[in-house]
Amino acid sequence: MHGNNSLSGEQKFQVRRLEISDKSKGFLELLQQLTVCDSVSDKEFEARFQEISSYGDDHLICVIEDEQSGKIIATGSVFIEKKFIRNCGEVGHIEDVVVDSTARGKQLGKKIITFLTDHAQSMGCYKVILDCSTENKSFYEKCGYRQKEIQMVKYFN
Repeated sequence: MHGNNSLSGEQKFQVRRLEISDKSKGFLELLQQLTVCDSVSDKEFEARFQEISSYGDDHLICVIEDEQSGKIIATGSVFIEKKFIRNCGEVGHIEDVVVDSTARGKQLGKKIITFLTDHAQSMGCYKVILDCSTENKSFYEKCGYRQKEIQMVKYFN
């Protein structure tokens, strides 16, 4: 019955790497739902995209595209920090996870977190960490994360 699923209009919502063409598919507008993300020119976007791409698997940005609308509706990133501790171990840092407000409740956030977590593990990380708001704590617990310590921040404005 595999063929019937495709006829019913169900979407698979595949997670994939960010592509340079995703700027025109609403990637930056999606990030604006998370935090400050001012307008970025095509040239600036391309330069940052190339820089991040040059890190290879050490900095991965993933997205989910709604194939019906052609819009990016979920994203997240993970970068790998190289350590001296733990036998020159590596730690994954998950950042900038956001699901479009119109697409919540479809398990897309969980797909993004699973994808990024699996990537960090496959890269040999001994742990993966992230910061989140108190309101999102239970979501990340459902993804297999637990609270540890507290976050401190200092902004340079």
